[in-house]
Amino acid sequence: MDPVKLLKKQHREVEALFKRIGKTEGASERRRLMEEISAKLTLHTKLEEEIFYPALREVPTKKAEEMVLEAYEEHHVVKLVLAELPEVDPEDERFEAKMTVLEELIEHHVEEEEDEMFKLADKIDDDELEALGERMAQEAEQAGASVRNKRAA
Repeated sequence: MDPVKLLKKQHREVEALFKRIGKTEGASERRRLMEEISAKLTLHTKLEEEIFYPALREVPTKKAEEMVLEAYEEHHVVKLVLAELPEVDPEDERFEAKMTVLEELIEHHVEEEEDEMFKLADKIDDDELEALGERMAQEAEQAGASVRNKRAA
């Protein structure tokens, strides 16, 4: 499994959810979409921080180190916004403002990853890259199973 393809697929899924929430009127559906965005971003950042970024840090370039450090900081800010969102009523004007800020943060982060950072993955050994992708896919599958089990309970 190619980890870059997996991460790009997750990027497209989150982008689609942001479009949907922007067109949604009802508070309960907006809350549900926000929770889905939050769950997907939480998984995505976990995969990047625990598996993908550590491998990129091994790429022996200053650019790789700088990009990974900046990405960790961007994740930190995203997590702050995600932590505040459940406390805001979807009909409150602050909900829309926070969702807009979150979407802009994610757009910036995705652009940097896809335009620059993912190119650094070419410097990782093919077998190692494949192993990273497999680990990430397994983690994503386990997280999905966990969410499905919680909904069924």
